[in-house]
Amino acid sequence: MKIRYLPDPESAKMLSSEELRDYFLVEELFDAGLLQLTYVELDRAIVGSAAPLKQPIALTANRQTMAADYFCERRELGVINIGAKGQVIVDGQTYELESLDGLYIGRGAKEIQMSSQKAEEPAEFYLLSYPAHAAYPTTLIKKSQAAKTELGDQEHANTRVIEKYIHAEGVKSAQLVMGITHLKEGNVWNTFPPHIHMRRTEIYFYFNLAEDQLLFHFMGEPSETRHLVMRNKQAVISPSWSIHSGVATEAYSFIWGMGGENQAFDDMDAVNLNLFA
Repeated sequence: MKIRYLPDPESAKMLSSEELRDYFLVEELFDAGLLQLTYVELDRAIVGSAAPLKQPIALTANRQTMAADYFCERRELGVINIGAKGQVIVDGQTYELESLDGLYIGRGAKEIQMSSQKAEEPAEFYLLSYPAHAAYPTTLIKKSQAAKTELGDQEHANTRVIEKYIHAEGVKSAQLVMGITHLKEGNVWNTFPPHIHMRRTEIYFYFNLAEDQLLFHFMGEPSETRHLVMRNKQAVISPSWSIHSGVATEAYSFIWGMGGENQAFDDMDAVNLNLFA
């Protein structure tokens, strides 16, 4: 497990493009056959992936960062499969996840194992975890069960469908909120006009972007914005003080996940566009 410490707003203003990537970008995801995890000291999030082939992958605790006997001893976990059909076994119970199905795993789950139905057509499990102060039941979330909302318009190239998987009115959690946004064909902007939410951090994971295409993710304080050049299947960490918005060279999807003081999806502070320098 890698450990990531984030800079404050003033320090972030002085970073080079390479240093920004080192702090905020998570590129090491979905290597075949591997479990890859990054621990973020801010809100103690853990973001990562599991890409099992012939052998299942077990999710276990890292003693250095977690001081726990098992991964979900004091944590909850959201899993979304972006690959082919796979299985997640939690304490002996098997959950079948088709592409874009999700699974909420509550605090106290001891044994977690992930596998692909076919090694030649592997599952790809995106993982996001936060500490949990309460235990909620492990729950399978089929793509068809996600609460859907359409936002934006074609005139501003931001028509998109937001699908909520783990949220206060749906699958319950201690603090994790998680879902997917899909941009419709011909639309390229997400989360614009932008916002911040001082009461929680957010992590975006971009996917469904062709390998030869690029995405520009904007971050920072409105008066001092920076950007990160991103590609398919990469994640970006957004601290509470930073905007988080992006534009790409084609339509794409992204998994969003938040943890912090509350779970209100619409608890956000809109940024006045006149503040942008």
